[in-house]
Amino acid sequence: MEQNNYQGKLQQPIGSGFDAKSTADDVIKGIDLNGKTVIVTGGYAGIGLETVKVLSQAGAKIILPARDIEKARKNLIGIENIELETMDLTDPQSIDDFAQKFLASNRPLHLLINNAGIMWVPLRRDARGFESQLATNHLGHFQLVSRLWPALKKANGARVVNVSSFGHQIASFNFDDPNFKGREYETLQGYGQSKTANNLFALELDNLGKRFGVRSYSLHPGSVNGTDLGREAPIELFKQMGTHDENGDLKPEVAANLKTLQQGAATTVWCATSPMLSNIGGVYCENCDIAELDLGNIAHQYDKPWTLRGVKPYSVDESNAKRLWKLSEQMTGIEFRVD
Repeated sequence: MEQNNYQGKLQQPIGSGFDAKSTADDVIKGIDLNGKTVIVTGGYAGIGLETVKVLSQAGAKIILPARDIEKARKNLIGIENIELETMDLTDPQSIDDFAQKFLASNRPLHLLINNAGIMWVPLRRDARGFESQLATNHLGHFQLVSRLWPALKKANGARVVNVSSFGHQIASFNFDDPNFKGREYETLQGYGQSKTANNLFALELDNLGKRFGVRSYSLHPGSVNGTDLGREAPIELFKQMGTHDENGDLKPEVAANLKTLQQGAATTVWCATSPMLSNIGGVYCENCDIAELDLGNIAHQYDKPWTLRGVKPYSVDESNAKRLWKLSEQMTGIEFRVD
């Protein structure tokens, strides 16, 4: 029986031949995606857009659900093999509508890349009262995967890739109060638990889905220059982290060690396409390889981005993964059965 990654037992690098400086173009070399159907959330900005460009060039047909259709249409000019659809990850009906339309096409789904995400936002709630980072980064994707499950099984060899973050190290998942109803809201705590949820979801999804040929992964893209994730963050937060100077400018020594968008998309593309992962799933990856388990042996400094690595044991824990699956079903009102 194939091993699972519960308790992080598969969390060790496998010698991919790539590293932190590798680009998405490097990773995709020699890989032909002609005839493959791909869905990428948040695929019209930042590393999501770079991911779409590379997969399209490799021959994939890409469906892009977007909340902001006009922005998406503008950013995707010149990219071939694209279908644009409307979807908002905080709106359950729009997720169902998008999924139903795709299923009606009777196409198999070979790759589902859950790339969309928000960060550093003030306290907001969706119509159900759920905290916005949890709703967008995890619950919306949980619903999307569950609705698209028949198409993933139909592919006879599919992958689901959750773009997580080193930010999962900020917070474990708070099962007692995930929506900050009884505790003070801290935006990074909300972000951290949503990224921990990405890891736990990939872990359990892989364990349940591998017998149907569906493998799942989560990843840290790296500290990337040129994304708009921090657009709502107060500059004081960056100063506190040591990445910006007193004038609010990014320190040159920090900027020199940030990844480009092409490098930031590389681990996503590696997880989605690498033959080395054909019989491995449920793992958290970084720098185009499987990350090591962080047992307190890795020193991290935010002004030294290359030190931000490793995966916390709580985010690859079996009981946490199963508990989150049940909670996600309860919160979304969806019974996600894989059989």
